[in-house]
Amino acid sequence: MQFRSTIKAPVDRVYVTMIGKDTFKQWASEFNPTSDFEGGGENADWERGSKIYFVGLNHEGKREGMVGYVREHAPARYISVEYVGILDGDNELTEGPVAEEWKGFENYTFVDRDGTTELIVDLDVNDEMINYFGETYPRALNRLKALCEDSH
Repeated sequence: MQFRSTIKAPVDRVYVTMIGKDTFKQWASEFNPTSDFEGGGENADWERGSKIYFVGLNHEGKREGMVGYVREHAPARYISVEYVGILDGDNELTEGPVAEEWKGFENYTFVDRDGTTELIVDLDVNDEMINYFGETYPRALNRLKALCEDSH
């Protein structure tokens, strides 16, 4: 799936807002009110090669999420995360049918259009999640857009 958003803010601001620890929680709360990330390198800046968890609490209050690796990272230009499985509590499930359902890439491309940013998200999605992401990702990007544009 691909999602696009035109944000009236410079690329650097969109980039920092998207991956910044505090602001990530705000826009990603559309996926789960407790959305957060852990890892991503020593400075939590989504360092290339680092392991990263995208986590939240489920309805029972149990920690769950995605296990990934930052495969490419060109600051304010491109980030590629490869998902290798899921997080179930503190257990990484990276093999078997459940993990296979979630393996794939999520790529972010930041394009400078004369001071405005076009953000392009390419996402591998299993069939069961197409409707969910089709509804939720645009809401998350709208929240990111508002965060970036309100900080003028």
